[in-house]
Amino acid sequence: MNTIAIPSNIQATKETVRILVVEDEYILAINLQESLESLGYSVLGIADTAEEAIAKASELRPNLVLMDIRLRGEMDGIQAAEQIWRNLQIPAIYVTGHSDKSTVERATLTSPFGYILKPIKEQELYVAIQTALNRYDREQFLSSILRGMGDGVIVVDLQLGIKYLNQVAEALTGWRWNEAKGRILTDVFKLVDEQTQIPIQNPIIAALQQETTIYLGSRILLVARDGTSIPVADSATPLRNNSGVITGAVLVFRDDTQRSLTEERNLAAERAQQLEIQVAELQRLNQLKEDFLATTSHEMRTPLSNIKMAISALENLLDRQGILDSSAVSSSESVARYLTILREQCEQELDLVDNLLYIRMIDADVYPLELTSIQLQTWLPHVAEYFEERAGAMQQTLQVSIPPNLPPLVTDLASLTEIVSELLNNACKFTPPDEQITVNVKVIDTTKSLVNEDAESGVLDNLQSYFQITISNSGVIIPKKEQSRIFEPFYRIPQSDRWQHGGTGLGLALVKKLVEYLQGTIEVTSSQGWTTFTVQLPLSLSE
Repeated sequence: MNTIAIPSNIQATKETVRILVVEDEYILAINLQESLESLGYSVLGIADTAEEAIAKASELRPNLVLMDIRLRGEMDGIQAAEQIWRNLQIPAIYVTGHSDKSTVERATLTSPFGYILKPIKEQELYVAIQTALNRYDREQFLSSILRGMGDGVIVVDLQLGIKYLNQVAEALTGWRWNEAKGRILTDVFKLVDEQTQIPIQNPIIAALQQETTIYLGSRILLVARDGTSIPVADSATPLRNNSGVITGAVLVFRDDTQRSLTEERNLAAERAQQLEIQVAELQRLNQLKEDFLATTSHEMRTPLSNIKMAISALENLLDRQGILDSSAVSSSESVARYLTILREQCEQELDLVDNLLYIRMIDADVYPLELTSIQLQTWLPHVAEYFEERAGAMQQTLQVSIPPNLPPLVTDLASLTEIVSELLNNACKFTPPDEQITVNVKVIDTTKSLVNEDAESGVLDNLQSYFQITISNSGVIIPKKEQSRIFEPFYRIPQSDRWQHGGTGLGLALVKKLVEYLQGTIEVTSSQGWTTFTVQLPLSLSE
């Protein structure tokens, strides 16, 4: 081999460069070692097979491998160099006497750091080694920068074949660099729209087509290798060589989860603020409604009461003047009928106003309650007395059944009177002639039926007895689909005749609210020609 002179300062720098020689011809290996040492490099060892080269590279960790391509054994130098680079990231320079097309193409696929043909000249050897080391240093420097980046980086060629992935890209995509190398980008980096889940075009494709930097839109998901998805933001830029020719593209992307979470939190806060505004507006409107009902109800009640008093005074005046005297039958009947219509319509409107006031007070939880001990044996017949006369006048039969030994009921007397009176009023109103109305009262003792089986379990403390008041009338059937709506305000059964029966449509709604206000329940059943309202109240109303 020819020799070249190496300056002393350069000679000193070469002492740290350690080289492994892989050559199956011993004489050539020794000559190569002498040349390397004369150039100032350190030769760690000589291997004559691919397997031995891999083993010594793993053990000695050289800075560079000079690799012969044709070696003894099943593996050749190209396979050995590829495995050493993949596992150890040690660069290799091929030293071979073969320059045929197939060998060169195979070697080129492994991206070698040099290719020297035998016989070797020291000057060529020195230049090849220094070029390889400089290239390796640059690539390692760049690789360390890419590895330290917080963003993922993917480099592709013009055919979208993957040339490089950094560690962040590996973590985000789920693909290792050695697995993704050479694969098509769309196999490794899959993007879908966050809302539609429809695949979208990779920005690298647009960057190559438009020869400019392309930024990815918002709300894009990266589908990783395991099928999981994360929001990402990225940009793609074409890569150019020294002549300005595009040779590929680089994709830089990052996990955008934090931004998405921030947007969601901001959106949730905005929605919460809007909801607060809507709730405040609803409260304001509800207060306006309450104020309107209160004012209107009181304003309506006063003139209606005055009208009712005026009708009574007019009846007395006409009676004293003899206008309602029986001698003038036709005129007196006509006047009396109109006065009766005026009185009934006035009373109906007063009932409507009163019911509105009661419902408003119950909803506002300001309805006054005064607890009283009530003996139903004496109280209920007194309340039913008026309705017995009314039922008799309409050829109906009203029966009241009350056991004599009932305990007292502690509740609000005014509310209980309103409940029973309204139910009896409805029964008289809708029951046909020659039909029956029944009122039954009993105490349901929940402790007796379970005392034997639950006495040892301590369940008795959680059980209580209650009053059950049922008001039934025959000859009337409420359709099943109407039973669930019968307690709604202003609701009327379609088959009923408002003008025939009168009423405001608030009676049963008020009854239900009063029963619940008294901590009880009410339900309606209708079958086999009977309609029954069942009210259940606690024996003692808690404060």
